[in-house]
Amino acid sequence: MKLVPLFDRVVLKQLVAEETTKSGIVLPGQAKEKPQQAEVIAVGPGGVVDGKEITMQVKVGDKVIYSKYSGTDVELEEEKFVVVKQNDILAVIE
Repeated sequence: MKLVPLFDRVVLKQLVAEETTKSGIVLPGQAKEKPQQAEVIAVGPGGVVDGKEITMQVKVGDKVIYSKYSGTDVELEEEKFVVVKQNDILAVIE
């Protein structure tokens, strides 16, 4: 099974969060924030959304930063993904 996003949606897989801070403090599970960095797994075709032509700006394999409280969490075959709209992606990491 695979996720195929529609319209301007993008499927992301979160990158692993750091377990320790830069100063060496180990963070317990609840203290860690949900990471905002992710890898693009699948990209929708774009097209006309709400009367506007949408061209997709990201591609599979890009590493991106997305808005903290955006998207829908999805679990498929024991893997966790986040499905977001393209405009919830803030930047591409190069």
